[in-house]
Amino acid sequence: MTEAFEPVDLREGEWLERNRARWDELVPMHVASPMYDRTALREGRGRFVTSMEESELAALAPDGWKGVRVLHLQCHFGSDSLVFAQRGASVVGLDFSSSAIGEARSAAADLGLSDRSRFVQANVYDARHMLPDPEGFDVVYSTWGTIGWLPDVAEWARIVAWFLKPGGRLYFADGHPASWSLDDPDEGAEDPRPVLRYAYFGDGRPDVWDEPGDYADESAVVENSVTWEWPHPTAEVLTALLDAGLRLDFFHEHPVVPWRMFRALEEKEPGLWGWPDEQWLPLSFSLGATRI
Repeated sequence: MTEAFEPVDLREGEWLERNRARWDELVPMHVASPMYDRTALREGRGRFVTSMEESELAALAPDGWKGVRVLHLQCHFGSDSLVFAQRGASVVGLDFSSSAIGEARSAAADLGLSDRSRFVQANVYDARHMLPDPEGFDVVYSTWGTIGWLPDVAEWARIVAWFLKPGGRLYFADGHPASWSLDDPDEGAEDPRPVLRYAYFGDGRPDVWDEPGDYADESAVVENSVTWEWPHPTAEVLTALLDAGLRLDFFHEHPVVPWRMFRALEEKEPGLWGWPDEQWLPLSFSLGATRI
């Protein structure tokens, strides 16, 4: 980890350009990766990333997704967006990567879902300007590796609330903030479990990393290796949503995560990784919230 910097402009600057370049480069790697396999989606039976999402999302649309308006923030190349569309929802996906949005639009056309899906390239902090929608959405959806790339969670929460209609609901899932403070032990360590290495609490300044690898392909070497990321403790996330005028409906912690976050983890079911024996610490969390 290199030196941390002062707080940043939310709408421009090195942090945004570095991170966007990284994700532009990753899109073709992820499209080719087994982790992002879209066979089921192409066969008309697309599913969300994890089984927990399936059960928790069902409660958001007990009568089914037909006609439900969904906004998917930081949608990457839109696989989950297109699952919503495939199930009858009208969905808008937003991401800052031009490569990701191009792939999402292409996939929507190939699957015959362009009439129920729209993809917009924008920094999430510019969403209100790029996607004005005074009528509001029924559901805002944001999952897996999203807010860690954002400097300001309070502003993110206000954007979520702005897009939701009264009574509309947020679904959010991500790696647990406690797990982000851990790292694999040094090679040859007697205890294979992760060790505490990074600060849980942040002070608003980014951590700047230079890592050429990628979570979806252990053999990948990327040219755009420098990224800017921010730790967001659990209380910061929950408080931001409450302050933005949302009511917390549920908060669940999970002993699994949809990628191999640490070497010690074992695949518990296809695409879900967890501790080999005891449920040591939470690896992920999910929450639902309603705009009051």
